[in-house]
Amino acid sequence: MASGVAISDEVVDHYNSIRVRQAGTEAGQRLKLVVMCLSKDQKSIVVDEANCLKVKDVGNTDVLKKVLSKIPTDECRYGLYDCWYANKESVKEDLVFILSAPESASLKSKMVYASSKAALKAKMPGLKFEWQINEPADREASCLVEKLGGNLKSLEGNPV
Repeated sequence: MASGVAISDEVVDHYNSIRVRQAGTEAGQRLKLVVMCLSKDQKSIVVDEANCLKVKDVGNTDVLKKVLSKIPTDECRYGLYDCWYANKESVKEDLVFILSAPESASLKSKMVYASSKAALKAKMPGLKFEWQINEPADREASCLVEKLGGNLKSLEGNPV
């Protein structure tokens, strides 16, 4: 917690919910995206409920476009995205940690988000991929494909 910002229990609960398939949970009720932000008093990282997505919320739309629509283009945010992709060997599903620190966000906000990232990730063991979004070009599918190791056949069911 280098920044002095605490991580709320709800963030850890949502992380546990998105990473573990709970028996009896309907597929559409599973979390697809958890968006996190600083609380109004800027003392803790909380879940931004209004921007979270469940599998049923994405339906037959372009999933990546829907996910990115929930990440503001002018404010910093963290995200956990349950990404489904296929490479030459197999179909995979992994959590991708997102740090969005757009150029248009305030310098103070970018500094707090950057300095809080390590503490937040420490509460989320096992994350293999990180996608940092700083400018519009970073929001392209090709950037995510590169983070996932490149050479993908498909991303969220769409050919790459």
